[in-house]
Amino acid sequence: MAGYTLELPQIQNWSCHNCGGCCTQHGIYITNEEKARIEKQNWTPADGVPADQPLFVKMGGMLGKTWYRLAHQPNGGCVFLDERGLCKIHGKFGEEAKPLACRIYPYAFHPKGNKVTVSLRFSCPSVAENKGPSVQSQRKDLKAIAKQVVPANVTAAPAPKLRPGVQLDWDDTLKIVDALDQTIAADADFPLKLARCLFWMELINQTNFDKIRGDRLSELLELLTAAAEDELAEAIPDLGPVSKIGRTQFRLLAGQYARKDTYTSDTSLAGRWDLFKGALKLTSGSGMLPSLQPCLKEIPFEQLEQPFGGLPEASQEMLSRYFRVKLQGMHFCGAAYYKVPLIEGFQSLVLVYPVIMWISRWLAATADRDQLQHEDVIQALTFVDHHHGYSKALGTWGFRRRVTTLAQSRDLDKLVAWYTR
Repeated sequence: MAGYTLELPQIQNWSCHNCGGCCTQHGIYITNEEKARIEKQNWTPADGVPADQPLFVKMGGMLGKTWYRLAHQPNGGCVFLDERGLCKIHGKFGEEAKPLACRIYPYAFHPKGNKVTVSLRFSCPSVAENKGPSVQSQRKDLKAIAKQVVPANVTAAPAPKLRPGVQLDWDDTLKIVDALDQTIAADADFPLKLARCLFWMELINQTNFDKIRGDRLSELLELLTAAAEDELAEAIPDLGPVSKIGRTQFRLLAGQYARKDTYTSDTSLAGRWDLFKGALKLTSGSGMLPSLQPCLKEIPFEQLEQPFGGLPEASQEMLSRYFRVKLQGMHFCGAAYYKVPLIEGFQSLVLVYPVIMWISRWLAATADRDQLQHEDVIQALTFVDHHHGYSKALGTWGFRRRVTTLAQSRDLDKLVAWYTR
């Protein structure tokens, strides 16, 4: 660990509970060395691997460049996933024998000045539900993984830009991140805390940073965060309805998150045509929502715009923890999130909340309910974080432009209030 300190989240627990989700929804790409090691393990039908079941799928092939991923069984599970949700490689040879990609999940390692900070993927239900021992207690194992994935020059990585054309050093960048974390950590309703963040971050976005550094930045942050608490003391203000353009942009963004793309997703011409038709429906916003995955049935668009009873208490804790882990882990901007500046990255992270609430409503409506349950929010969060920071679509110019348009028009603030009802 020479050269940097490993920073672990203090508010997050995790251990694998063998749901098999990560072994079903992800393609595990392996190195040539890992492929050779697995081949030497000599898997046979006696180990539960049928003789006609390939272990690998060859990828690429253009210009002679090829790579491999682990194959999957007809039921969608990894070739090494058994009926109990356990890994056969792990069971027979130990965790060290598994591909590195399997050993890393759900952890993520990101630069943070002279530190490397650890975040987690909430696409894992056990992360979302905070199940297992504390991440702090797993420091030894995480140090071993970090040695294999963290580049030697990690401390040379610059801080993410604050906004286009404005670059602060790590110390000042982390002051802003810490202020966001402290705002989310406050004792208040989660949506109100988001509204406060948006309030003072917009003032940061308008600030001329030519002479504001160090202590002056600390003073500015103290003033702005206090002003946000005074201005938004008890409730989110009524900002009026989301604009017509904002509603369209939001539906397209939320529809992208509602899809559960996996390695098995239909990429045929017919599959792409279905996606196109779904996008047209999301653009129109009239009639019936397209069923983007089996657990989300076709329902009227208008049904999701009715009040659903607000955010369940347990969901408030979970979403506060989600945002704090993402903030502390620098898992929302810079190298960890499509190389976007800090302010834009935070706006994208805020967008996650109304998207989660929109999908949660869809799940409740699918079950013929008009009130949210915590389980709806858990499932919606796992859908959303499956994409956030990992789907290539979210890093495109079009997606990013929609997010910034929502923020500049204040429709992002309105969406937070609207889908809290």
